Amino acid sequence: MGSYPIFAASDWSGLSKDLGEIGPGLVSVALVADPFGEYLPHELSSWFDRVVAFKEHYVVDCSKPLLISKHHRYYSRRAAADVTVDIGPPVNGFAAQWSELYASLVRRHQLKGIKAFSRASFEVQMKVPGMVVFRAMKNGELLGAHLWYQQQNVAYSHLAASTDQGYELNSSYAIYSAVVEYFRSKVQWIDLGAGAGTTAHQGGLSRFKAGWSNSTRPAYFCGRILNPERYDALTRALYSDNTNYFPAYRSGELS
Repeated sequence: MGSYPIFAASDWSGLSKDLGEIGPGLVSVALVADPFGEYLPHELSSWFDRVVAFKEHYVVDCSKPLLISKHHRYYSRRAAADVTVDIGPPVNGFAAQWSELYASLVRRHQLKGIKAFSRASFEVQMKVPGMVVFRAMKNGELLGAHLWYQQQNVAYSHLAASTDQGYELNSSYAIYSAVVEYFRSKVQWIDLGAGAGTTAHQGGLSRFKAGWSNSTRPAYFCGRILNPERYDALTRALYSDNTNYFPAYRSGELS
């Protein structure tokens, strides 16, 4: 399964060849293509068996005027009275701090599987080039943090979490305000990501991100069967009902 939450390639023109060379040792490939990847939708359809317009990512196009909502500007000012935001690469020991902070998010939303991550996973993520950490602080205490990756002319939202006090003080508004101000002179696009869940919907997170964005970008879910015989056998053994989920034998894993 492609990297969480999106699959990126340095040379998209070579992806078709790479997929063709994987062979039947793997049963299937499933991924969400980078909304800023150098491909056209019809090319994805020629490389994969299934291509679905999955979600719209909320985006800040830095070549255009900002369209931050009045509501968000108000709460950003309120948060700034209590919270300061530190910006920079991960410092020594931050992986441990972040793991503890993210654990509260896991408990709050009962996250499982790939979405829950592990301390070891975060240790590796902190070493990936291009990570920028935004930390909301009050009197030296960490209230919330947001992990971002910058790659060429795009900044990608990765993960965010807050303490209970961070929620009370609207630290996320202070962080997002800092994100937009920091990246708008460094990249062309700021990808805030999409709403929560496995389908597009207008929940609270979607409305929150929409309030910062001035554009959207489609993200495509892509799936390819590499071993049809094994795929059918697994599907019959593990999931008897009809499903649109791909791969069918892992239906419901992210719900």
